[in-house]
Amino acid sequence: MSTKHIIDGFQVGSWLVKPGLNTVSQAGWTAHLEPKIMQVLVCLAEQAGEAVSKEQLLRTVWPDTFVSDDVLVRSVSELRRVFEDDARDSRFIQTIPKRGYRLVAPVEVANGAKAAGGLLHRTKPARGAIASRRALGTGLWVGAGAAVLLLAVLGLKPMGIWHTLAPRENVRRIQSIAVLPLKNLSDDPAQNYFANGMTEELITDLSQISALKVISRRSSEVYQDSHEPLRQIASELNVDGIIEGSVQRSGNRVRITAQLIYAPQDKNIWAQSYERDLRDVLALQGTLANAIADEIRVQVAPAEQARLNATRAVSVTTLDNYLEGNYHLHRMGRGFGDEETRMAGEYFRRAIDEDPGFAPAYIGLAYAHGLNRAAPTLLRPSPQDHDIGKTAADRASELDPGSPEVHELLADLDCDDWKWSEAEVELRRAISLNPNRAESHDALGYFLIALGRPDQGVQELQRAQELDPNNDHLANFYFYQGKYEDSIRLSLRDLERQPDDGFGHYGLFQTYALAGRYAEAMGELEETLKLYGFTALVAPLDNTFRRRGFQAAMRLQAAVLENLQKQGKIYMPGTLAEMDSLIGDRDRAFYWLEDAYRHKYSLGADGGLLWLKGNPFYEPLRSDPRFADLVRRVGLPD
Repeated sequence: MSTKHIIDGFQVGSWLVKPGLNTVSQAGWTAHLEPKIMQVLVCLAEQAGEAVSKEQLLRTVWPDTFVSDDVLVRSVSELRRVFEDDARDSRFIQTIPKRGYRLVAPVEVANGAKAAGGLLHRTKPARGAIASRRALGTGLWVGAGAAVLLLAVLGLKPMGIWHTLAPRENVRRIQSIAVLPLKNLSDDPAQNYFANGMTEELITDLSQISALKVISRRSSEVYQDSHEPLRQIASELNVDGIIEGSVQRSGNRVRITAQLIYAPQDKNIWAQSYERDLRDVLALQGTLANAIADEIRVQVAPAEQARLNATRAVSVTTLDNYLEGNYHLHRMGRGFGDEETRMAGEYFRRAIDEDPGFAPAYIGLAYAHGLNRAAPTLLRPSPQDHDIGKTAADRASELDPGSPEVHELLADLDCDDWKWSEAEVELRRAISLNPNRAESHDALGYFLIALGRPDQGVQELQRAQELDPNNDHLANFYFYQGKYEDSIRLSLRDLERQPDDGFGHYGLFQTYALAGRYAEAMGELEETLKLYGFTALVAPLDNTFRRRGFQAAMRLQAAVLENLQKQGKIYMPGTLAEMDSLIGDRDRAFYWLEDAYRHKYSLGADGGLLWLKGNPFYEPLRSDPRFADLVRRVGLPD
């Protein structure tokens, strides 16, 4: 049987596998696999019924990259999830202890013939077989002539010619990419917000290509002004390709220069400059993403192609206000307080006033008013803020129903109404629209854990960690499991990379407090207050702790939070319930939990009522009949 058979497709049990499309389907339902995971499946199918060692799988699927066994384990776990297989009683992929894996399901090639002794006859040397498998994920290619024609149709003005700087043989191995922060070459340093926004837009557009792994903005931005060798950065992020470049804005014109580096050999394989009017700059990012996908021969599905080409023109004023809003939104909790979210909200409102049909500004406005579990903030908004966020989210849904961020917001709204099943559907929809969005995987992971499905949840968290390796996504998992020392270890490592992350310091405070390490807990709480702009509260809290101990300090902190809540500056009933539970005041803790119930407070930095059953702070309350009654009313599954 020829290699063509496997490209055309084959059956694994009742599932149709199409390697060229990176899809598996059954009864009208289709799942998209990452290219590397598809290659693992193909490798197992080629030797169906036979044990394939871990070493062989790693050598075949990741020939030029060092990866640990964890990556292979995650790939097999993802295949089992798609095939609805149970590792303990496998019908598809069987684990051979200390050796590898075996595909035990029946395998047939596309024409229905049984694949005896493996799907393909292995008559070529191993190197040839590996090369054949690499070719499976290339999909539909766009020729250089067609690409130039496309650019002409779109009105793109290339500065110079299309450069191919290395043999295209290297290109096919690029299946994962990181976009480093684009440098601001404008004379005005105040334009940094614009360069940051262009970086984020390019990452967002590339992330929509399901056949390509794209590292999140939060992990890439760590390398702002970094002098590390590109090969080292690629190794730290576990990617094949690096995109770096610059943005230069002059009046209402913008020039973006980008180059693609094949990281294992540190070779430039493509470089190009584009110039456009500012009102077309968002469309330019989609065109740039298309050009990169074409150069590395990665398949772009028709729906993805349509979305990349759908970005409409936007006025210069609207774009500036929107990007300024994002800039301030990202500064919250990193040495700046809620004044940043207020400024962000104001900029988003200006963008909406200028262009009422610009959906991203409504998404930003919802974020600025606290309606986003995927980018949590310690300071929760008031119920009035929630109403503003809900209205903005509903409008964004009308304007752009294909946005993954919109579906995350709709999931938050479903949680506020205790609609847990609907919320899960929305989160999964967000992932289907952008499988590279780490925030969506993180949100779904913790949502599943809160509902009592930790095995499924941790798989999503591991995927988020892979896409966002410079930010920890597993410390809270260990926290909710009661494994405090593991959680502390991961949190400390995360804060070494990002010491200005106020939300991270607050999470470490919570873990230290439950672990009984009170001195360290106070240090983290004080650092949190500084990073959220409450420096004046640090000294009184520290003095109370030194003179009267941890319990007294927590009572003072609870009193401070209650006062801020009365002033309308925050709304944090879950956090207040946690603190009262910690100091043994059950009645006051239930007062705040009931207040959270009245205001439909399902999310938040403390997890809200979604985490009633999983939050270890509530352990002292669980024997109280009031707790069981509250769980019943919230509708959390048994």
